[in-house]
Amino acid sequence: MTTLAEVIAALEPVEGGWRGTVPEGWLQGRTTYGGLSSALALHAAMASDTDLPPLRSALVAFVGPLNGAVTVSATRLRRGRNAAFVQADVTSDAGLGLRATFVFMGAAPSAVDHRTGTAPEIARPGPDHKVLRGHPAIAFSRNFELVEGRDAGPAEWLRWVRLKERDGLDPMVELIAVADCLPPAALKLVGRPAPVSSMTWQLNLLGSAPVTEDGWWLLRATTDYAQGGNSNQRMGIWAADGTPVADGMQSVAVFA
Repeated sequence: MTTLAEVIAALEPVEGGWRGTVPEGWLQGRTTYGGLSSALALHAAMASDTDLPPLRSALVAFVGPLNGAVTVSATRLRRGRNAAFVQADVTSDAGLGLRATFVFMGAAPSAVDHRTGTAPEIARPGPDHKVLRGHPAIAFSRNFELVEGRDAGPAEWLRWVRLKERDGLDPMVELIAVADCLPPAALKLVGRPAPVSSMTWQLNLLGSAPVTEDGWWLLRATTDYAQGGNSNQRMGIWAADGTPVADGMQSVAVFA
């Protein structure tokens, strides 16, 4: 199985960006797993400029299907004294598949230091936990290891997740690849496998350099709205020690 680091390393410079191939082991139905396409876009954005401050926010639109040969490009939208906005596109023969805007911003002096909320009360993975290795019918999921969380709500997933192969990856690229791993929470309401399609995704980082232990991140996805084929879900990520890492929101179409 081709690792994420190998997919990135195989990107070849072309006019206006990079050219690469999405292996079958990273597909999600007829398109590329959203975490992989977002990771490719972030890699291009980070390589497009020098001395970028830390990533603070990612706004991703999953415009169309992506598979096979892809082209990744990045464009500076604006760079000020402390913040930079970079747009990244991923296209294939079918056209534009993903468009992302990444916001990079350094820390600034502030009188405000306000943090609330705690991580879900769930033990981190240990030797006695059963590690799941993805679903054979979902190609991209085989790149991950998962440990079940506590019994979540009727429209909530709570799982420990990590990439099986993490060596050679930028930590932020690794995190964004992991962050989209859980199934849409609305699928729990459907109660059976059904076609779904992520439409948009926003991920806000809560620190400048998130780290964890043994690659494990605690992911939660929960929805309080699913109607007319559209659902809205909120997402959270914590490090192994309970440190909050990111908040997110995703719009997901459910064809059931």
